Formats: sequence, C-alpha cells, structure tokens
Amino acid sequence: MTATPTLTRSSPSADAELPAEPRGGVARYVRHAVVLARRSLIKTWRTPEALIDVTVQPIIFLALFTFIFGGAIAGGDRGAYLQFLLPGILGQSIALAGIALGTNLNTDIEKGVFDRFRSLPIGRSIPLVGAVLADLARYVVLCAITLGTGTLMGFRVQTDGLHALAAMLLAIAFALCFCWISVFVGMIARTSGAVQGIGFLLVLPLSFGSNTFVATETMPGWLQAFVHVNPISHLVSTMRALMTGGPYAHDLVWTLGWMALLLVVFVPLALRAYARRA
Repeated sequence: MTATPTLTRSSPSADAELPAEPRGGVARYVRHAVVLARRSLIKTWRTPEALIDVTVQPIIFLALFTFIFGGAIAGGDRGAYLQFLLPGILGQSIALAGIALGTNLNTDIEKGVFDRFRSLPIGRSIPLVGAVLADLARYVVLCAITLGTGTLMGFRVQTDGLHALAAMLLAIAFALCFCWISVFVGMIARTSGAVQGIGFLLVLPLSFGSNTFVATETMPGWLQAFVHVNPISHLVSTMRALMTGGPYAHDLVWTLGWMALLLVVFVPLALRAYARRA
C-alpha cells in the first residue's frame, strides 16, 4: 500500500511576507512606477490645496523679501536685489516642497494603502519611486510659477534661454534627489505631523543658513564655513550664475556631488525603513 502524497498550500499570511519583486525587467518596473505616479497625480488633482506650497508660497517669499526687506538689504535698489534673490527663492522653495512628499507617504501608510500595494506583483520599492516621480510635476509647477512671478516683478535672465532652462532642470533634478530625505523621514516618523516638524527642522537651517538671501561675505566667519559646504548654497550659486551670469563650474560640481551623495545615502535608508514599516 502506497502512501498518498498530500499537497500543502502556503497560508496567505506567509505569502504576504514574501517580497514582491519586479518581473519582466526594467520596462515593467518603469511601467508600474508610472502607474503609481499617475495615482498620486490624480490624488493631487482632486485636492488642489496640496499645491499651495509650490504655487502660493514662492510668490509670498518673493514679494516679502523684495518689497519689505529688499530695500534695506540692497541699499534701496530692489531691482538689483530681485536679480540676486530669485534663484535663492527657487532653491529654498525646492527644498521645502519635498516635505509634503514624506507627509503624504506617511499618511498613506497609516491608512493602509501600502498594505494593498504589498499584495500586488510589483517591486517593493515601486510605491516610493512612483511617489517621487509624481512629485516631479509639483517641482515643474514651482519653477514655472517662481520664474513667471519674478519676471512680472522685474527679474530678467541676463544670459540666455538655454542657460535659464539648464538652471530650471538642475533645480528639478536636485529636488528629486533632496526629496529622498523627506521620504526617509516619512518612513520613520509615527505621524504625518511629525514628518512636517522634522522636515522643517532639517530644511530651514539649510535654506536660511545659505546664500539665498544675502551674500556669504556679509556673514560671520563661523557661519561662512557652514555656507561653503551647504548644498543649498551651491545649488543657488549655480542657478544664479546660469541665469544672471558668472562662473558656475565649481558650484555645479559641488551640487552634482551633493545630489549623488543624497541618493547613495537616503535611497537605501528610505527603502530599508519602508520594508520595516509597510
């Protein structure tokens, strides 16, 4: 008498613990990321108030520092100060805009959205990559509104359109690297409010401790040392040179180096934190 073999079926809970990896190569991975990016864009479209930080906030900062502080800072020449200020406002706003990404991801996790993603045959990192891709649209809007508002206020590109476009593309590329800090914070913070608090705590010293609003030479020596290694400072200096003239190779190398470092450090940290959290 032979024993009848029995088939065992793995439990759903055990299957849920298995990491879903992308199948079909890079093309399928990109397609899945684009689908989830589209989901995030639809969500933003339905809640337009989520765009306040990339639409209204840059306008407020430009008007505030140009018309209220610009006269005192630039000795009464607000037009000259606007030429100096606009690339700085763009760099600061790009950094601040990424905070919303971590906040939204944290909210989705708390609502169980990522639990549903885990049941899909997609790569574990795709939900995060899709969210970052969707944020690309916000950065494009921010750059367009900041430059458009500055132009209405009197800002003029003093190089050419190609250099100005290069400055905008650099700002967007930097934002896509810098936002991974916010993604990481969104994965480790317990609440969305905590993400905002931690995000502002990290970004504000970088944005105000830079050459965004005043020249580095006017600062105390100890602060100049920080400004010289601040990634926001190098980004702003590069964009300022691309848009208003001047050498930019040194600051561009620093900016690209910081972008690479941000990706190397915070992408693995964010993915690891997501694997533990989601």
